[in-house]
Amino acid sequence: MAATEATTAIERQTIAKVSWRLLPLVALAYCIAYIDRSNVSVAALTMNKDLGLSAYLYGWGAGIFFFGYFLFEIPSNLILERIGARIWIARIMITWGIISALTALVTGSTSFLTIRFLLGAAEAGFFPGMILYLTYWFPAQYRGRVISTLFIAQPVANAVASIASAAILGMHGVLGLKGWQWIFIIEALPAVLLGLVILRIMTDRPTHADWLAEDERNWLQARLDSESREVASGGHLTWTKALADGRVVALSAIYFMSVTANYGIVFFMPQIVKGMGLTDMMTGVVSALPYVVGTVGLIAWGWSSDRNKERRWHLIAASTLGALGLAYAGWSGASYWALLGMAVATVGIYGSRTAFWPIPSMFLTGTAAAGAIAMINAVGNLGGYVGPFVVGWIRESTKSFGAGLYFLAACSLMAAVITFLAARAAGAPAAVPNPSAAE
Repeated sequence: MAATEATTAIERQTIAKVSWRLLPLVALAYCIAYIDRSNVSVAALTMNKDLGLSAYLYGWGAGIFFFGYFLFEIPSNLILERIGARIWIARIMITWGIISALTALVTGSTSFLTIRFLLGAAEAGFFPGMILYLTYWFPAQYRGRVISTLFIAQPVANAVASIASAAILGMHGVLGLKGWQWIFIIEALPAVLLGLVILRIMTDRPTHADWLAEDERNWLQARLDSESREVASGGHLTWTKALADGRVVALSAIYFMSVTANYGIVFFMPQIVKGMGLTDMMTGVVSALPYVVGTVGLIAWGWSSDRNKERRWHLIAASTLGALGLAYAGWSGASYWALLGMAVATVGIYGSRTAFWPIPSMFLTGTAAAGAIAMINAVGNLGGYVGPFVVGWIRESTKSFGAGLYFLAACSLMAAVITFLAARAAGAPAAVPNPSAAE
C-alpha cells in the first residue's frame, strides 16, 4: 500500500513538472505557427484588392500553403526523430518566420502563390513533430488532455490574429507600407524569437531532463518504455509499412475531411463577417468570438475523452456537431445567427482533435509513429488546400458563401461517417482501433 501511494505521488509530481515545463512552450509555439499561416485571412480584407486577387485566386493561394506542407511533412518528421526536437523545431520556426515576413513583398498572384507554397514547405513537420514530441513525455492516459492544451493554440491564435491583425491593418501608410504588409512583418517576429528560445531551453527526452529528480526521471522513462513495449508486442511496423497500414489510411481520410471543414472557415471567416457591414476592426473582433467558444468546447472534449478512456464516439459526436454548426451557418446567411452556427462548428471541429490525435500512438511507436503521424497530418492538411480552394470557387460562382458552408458541413459529417464505418470493420486491417477497448 505504501509503495503504491509513493508511486502515485511520484506520478503526480512528475506529470505536473513536465506539464508546467513543456506545455506552455509547445502551446505558444503552435499559437504563433497558426497565426502566421492564417493571418492572411485578415490581410485579405485589403490585400486582395491591392494585388488584384479574386476570391478564387485568394482561395488557391491560401490553400497552396498545405501543398508545400504535404510534400515535406514525412521527411521533416523522420529528421526530427533522428536528430531531436530541439534543433529541428527551432529550425522550422526560424525559417517560417523569415518567409512569413517576406510575404509583405508580394506584388501579384504569382509571387503570392509562390510565397505561400514556400511558407508551407518551411513549416512542414512542425505540428506532427509536436504530437510526436508529446508522446516522448506523457503516458497514454494523459494524451487527450495534453493534446487539448496544444490545440487551445488554434482557437486562441485565430481570436488573437483576428483582433491583432485588424488593429495592425490600421497602420496603413506607416513608413510607406500598406497595413496588410505590416501584418506579415510584425507577426513574423515572434516565430524567429521563440525559435531561438527553443534552441536554448527545449529538452529532447526525459533521460536528458536535469530539471527532474532521479526518481521522477526513472518512473517516467519506465512507464513510457512499458507502454512502448506493449504497443510493439502487437506487431512491429517499419515506417514504410506503417504508411500503408489500413488504420493509418483511415485516419488520414478522417483528418482530411475534418481539416477541409476547418480551414474553409478559417480563411473566409473575416470576409463572411465583413458581409454584415462591419468595419475592419469590428470584423476582427466579431470573427474572434466563435474561436473563444471553441476553446471551451476543446477543453471539455479532451477532459471527457480522457476521463472515459474513449476516443471513437467522442470523435464521431464532435465531427457531427461541427457539421450541424456549419450547415446552420450556411442556412442563416450573412447574419449574426451565422456566428452562432460558426461557434457550434468550432466546438465540434476543435473538440474532435482531442479524441483523434491520441489514436495513432495506441498502435504505433518509434519511427513508425513518426512516419505515420506525419502522413496522417500531411494528407489531412491537403484539406487545408481543398477547403479554401472550393469555398473560393463557390463564392466566385454563386456570389455567396452559403453553398460553400454546406460543402464544409458535408466534409465534417464525412469525418464522422468514416470513423463509424472504419471502427465497425471489426478485425479488418482498415479498422480504426477502438480506444474504449484498447485502453
